[in-house]
Formats: sequence, structure tokens, C-alpha cells
Amino acid sequence: MARQLRFTGTDSKVDGCPALHADEGTGEIIVQGTPVTDPEDLDQLQHFGPNEAAVAVPRELLVNWGPKEMERVPELVDRGTFRRLFENFKHTAWRLETRRGYASDRQDPDFQAFLATGSSPCDPNEPWFVNIRARTNAGKTVSRVRITDNPPTKEQLFLLDYARHNASVGEDIRYMWREDADRGALPAEDFWIFDSRLVALLHFDDEDNLLNIELVTEPAEVVRYAVARDAAMYDALPFDQFAAQVCATE
Repeated sequence: MARQLRFTGTDSKVDGCPALHADEGTGEIIVQGTPVTDPEDLDQLQHFGPNEAAVAVPRELLVNWGPKEMERVPELVDRGTFRRLFENFKHTAWRLETRRGYASDRQDPDFQAFLATGSSPCDPNEPWFVNIRARTNAGKTVSRVRITDNPPTKEQLFLLDYARHNASVGEDIRYMWREDADRGALPAEDFWIFDSRLVALLHFDDEDNLLNIELVTEPAEVVRYAVARDAAMYDALPFDQFAAQVCATE
């Protein structure tokens, strides 16, 4: 089906190129400009896919005619797109976990086994472990900081025990008490940040079910989450040291 394009504007005084059009159906912006075809130029482009095209336009075209929403329009992605982020990141993937529990954990048979025995089983051939092992073996970094209540919830104790399985495939799992996170003004948000350039915000309902995944690429917002990551990593403890603290308080 053909796109429904709306002409947005041009800075050309002669032939109408370069110009911008808006896709009325998807909200995407179509950029019309001079194709960039020199292989040496294309080699310098970051994240340039085999089916993509690059065009050159004057900066003022985007300033004068580009979108100027005062509020950022959320970019929601499906679970498949989200999973591919863990296959395609180049250097680092980091998560902040802030909730007192997750519905997905409560539905996991491993959680029920933990409640019954005090120890969580693990299948090392689960897709998550297989993929993360491959990434960390390639020298990439996958890490998390988990915020924990005092006393911890049953779900938090389950994840603390399960952290040894994450660590076995190369994840760096660290913990903070919630009061320390609040004192450090960490955001009360769950998110992943990939390569310090892309944030995946995880939105949950009141029953701890994952509702949707929102991608954030606006530089100032990404920096805000990167600052939170750096602060959390500085103050958090490795999971085994934190587990010793939990045992000491029981």
C-alpha cells in the first residue's frame, strides 16, 4: 500500500530539492536530498544497514521544517524488537531494576521451586543464557543493579538467589538497598541502556505485568539515564556481598 505523504517544506529556491515529507499513516519523516554514494563516505556512517540509503541535506532544512513537538512522542516497540537489542548491541547492556516484584517471576516454575526449597533451579540452555554467554564471551558487558527493600520481598530474595545463574554466563549483578537508592536520587524506573546511546524503558501495570517497551534516543534523556547508571554502579555491591548482608539481617 502506498504511503500517504504530506509535503512539509523545502529550503530550495529553484527545483524543490531538498525537501521533507511526513507520512500521515506512520508519522515517519521522508527526507529528500542528494544521495550519498561514495563508498568511503558510507563507510563512515554508524549503524548503516544494507537496505538503507543516505542523503545529504542542508542543516537549515531540518531546523526550519523538521518536527518541533514540545513533548517527545513515545516510540513503542514489540517484544521481538526488544529481544533483538540483546543480540545487536556492540559494547554494553545495563539494567536498573526497581520494582518489589515482577509478575513474570511469580509465574516462573523456578520461583515456585525457590519458595519450596530455598534454592532456585536453572536451565543453562535457556535462550537468555545462551545469548548472554555468547555476548560476554565476545568481550561485551552485560550488567544490572537491583534495588531491594529492607526486608526483601520473596520475589527479591528469589532474584538474589538466581543472580548466581546470571553470573555464571558473565553478567555483573549488583545490589543496593532502596533507602540508599532514594538517597542517591536514582530514578524509580526500570530500564535497559545499550551502548550509552539507546534506552529501553519498561512500563509495568500495578500487578507488575510488563505493559510496553519504549525506546528513547534523545541525547539529553539518554545522558540522564547514563548518569543514573554510573551512580548506581558506583554505590552498588556485588550480589554475593549483598547476599551476606541480607543473611546478617535475618
